Amino acid sequence: MATITQPAGPFALGTFCASGGKPFPGLLVRDRVLDLSSALDGAPTDMRAVVARWEKTLPVLHALADDHALDWRPLAGLEVHAPIEPRQIFQSGANYRQHVIDLEVAHRSPDDPRTVEEARAEIAAVMDRRAAEDLPYVFLGLPGTIAGPYDDVVLPDWAAQPDWELELAAVIAGPAYRVSVEEALEHVAGYAIANDLTDRATVFRRDMKAIGTDWLRSKNAPGFTPLGPWLVPAGSIGDPGDLRVTLKLNGETMQDESTADMLFGVARLVSYISQTARLLPGDLVLTGSPAGNGIHWGRLLRDGDVMEGSITGLGVQRTRCVAEGAA
Repeated sequence: MATITQPAGPFALGTFCASGGKPFPGLLVRDRVLDLSSALDGAPTDMRAVVARWEKTLPVLHALADDHALDWRPLAGLEVHAPIEPRQIFQSGANYRQHVIDLEVAHRSPDDPRTVEEARAEIAAVMDRRAAEDLPYVFLGLPGTIAGPYDDVVLPDWAAQPDWELELAAVIAGPAYRVSVEEALEHVAGYAIANDLTDRATVFRRDMKAIGTDWLRSKNAPGFTPLGPWLVPAGSIGDPGDLRVTLKLNGETMQDESTADMLFGVARLVSYISQTARLLPGDLVLTGSPAGNGIHWGRLLRDGDVMEGSITGLGVQRTRCVAEGAA
């Protein structure tokens, strides 16, 4: 197992298993884990069941974290899985101002008469207008993309330009439907790290440009969303609009930006999504990725690459890329 980086706050949540055993929802306090399937009333079998009763369960978790007489297990003897299996994944695109500007420049047509400076200025004006008009861009992802925080990432043989996109993920607690911006954060149990991998070569349809983006093809390969390692309660994080998002590729920093660069913060995204869809316990709201993706650097993912993603207070995930057929 990878070296563990401690999350913020007195405890975090995760999904664990003994070697070859059945996964269980666990409470992490430093280097020890408590099996919540036996410690909580109702015997929750997974983390979704834990967050579904979040308002009542959170005080109990605080009390359990301070109880040294319980049957704690050493973390070193357990495997760490994705902290939660969502039923729905809502993904925010074009949500970091500098990231969108960089992508616009990277995807410019060779026939584009604009200078780089003119292209940047035009897309910056579009971003500012979107923010003022309160129009986030959100699409859906598949739960089958979720992988563990230390799992290998298999790069499909059809993915010509696989890219990284480290993101802050908000984990929904109780159901949320048509909630206001002011109410939205009350429906967030906590936060986790997500790496929303994308094959840049298949983002845009070539057969008919009017169709637009093909998120099914470009983002939904199995394992394309490493999640975790932890679900950290919102109260331990503070302001989700003031966190550092950092991704290193083979030890070299590629992304390093504050969530302050988001056009739409967590509350606005949750509220916006809830006007159309009913958010359910355990659902993920991915908040977009900052500047510094591979398409910007001209360096896409390949076999053997190691990604290390961290966000303030949420720990570190480490995943190795493996070409399909070599896994």
